[in-house]
Amino acid sequence: MSYLALIRHGESLWNALGQWTGWTDIDLSDNGREEARKAAHVLKEISFHVAHTSDLRRAQETLEIILKELRLEIPVKKHRAIKERNYGSLTGKNKWKIKEEYGEEQFMLWRRSWDHPVPEGESLKDVHARVIPYYKKRILPDLKKGKHVLVAAHGNSIRALVKHLENISDADIPHLEIGTGEVYLYHIESVSGTIIKKEIRSTNPKRGKQ
Repeated sequence: MSYLALIRHGESLWNALGQWTGWTDIDLSDNGREEARKAAHVLKEISFHVAHTSDLRRAQETLEIILKELRLEIPVKKHRAIKERNYGSLTGKNKWKIKEEYGEEQFMLWRRSWDHPVPEGESLKDVHARVIPYYKKRILPDLKKGKHVLVAAHGNSIRALVKHLENISDADIPHLEIGTGEVYLYHIESVSGTIIKKEIRSTNPKRGKQ
């Protein structure tokens, strides 16, 4: 059996302010660093073999903190395919002000829908189109070899991967919320790559939102 751990990065400075971050390279907040340490604690019984993260600092720092806390020195693969959704012209704007300006329905379409892109940006479907090929080519082969894999990424890249792993429908995926620092741990059957068991190990009782 293999383990696949998916961790959303800890709270960033813009998360704390309620700003859409997307591809902007923003650091973790002090609270986000603490969330990363807590994520390490809930994974302490697993000795991972390889880790993946994006090309953005908040995911990389989250991974660095986890590996340091776990005292692991393992290969780390960084790739833009698993970076956050591009929020286009909404990047840097306060999401709650956007909600007030455009209304609840439009706000939720931009924030959580499957195939409704933000202006000049991506939809979750677009993120899925780059995340899943990466998973199949770079992550799944290691799982099938019995390796334990750690992925520190972003709210929407993880939502895309969870959709694939759990076969969540287009209609149901808008309801999936993943908090900052939250851990999704999958027990994987090594030969087939199928899921045996899933655990959600929350490190944030307030369930921080993207």
